[in-house]
Amino acid sequence: MSIESINHFNIIAPAAVIAEVRRFYIDVIGLTEGFRPNFDFDGHWLYAGNAPILHLMVADAAHPSRNADHTGNLDHIALTATDLEVTEARFKVAGLSYIRKEVPNFNIVQLFIQDPIGLNIELNFSASA
Repeated sequence: MSIESINHFNIIAPAAVIAEVRRFYIDVIGLTEGFRPNFDFDGHWLYAGNAPILHLMVADAAHPSRNADHTGNLDHIALTATDLEVTEARFKVAGLSYIRKEVPNFNIVQLFIQDPIGLNIELNFSASA
């Protein structure tokens, strides 16, 4: 696996807080709201130019991984990566648990894993590679 860049950062919080955070990053920082895939949870994608660098996610008490108490307000760090099959094999050999998801309309495969302190790490791979 080779890490190429940071992909985005994600903030998770209750809906009222997310609305305030959204306004701040748009009105103060200058990001713009743009396209976001139709995920099964509420949120916003904020862009710097053509890059969706900040993902805002509404906390959901019914799903512990979508709760701000899970990892604090920083939910995960996302990295663009290569060598999906090698990475999955490495995780399996090491006995590490991970989640694999395909993002509709984005041609990417995501692997989610936690670091030793519980911070979620999202690795994004091109589905066509």
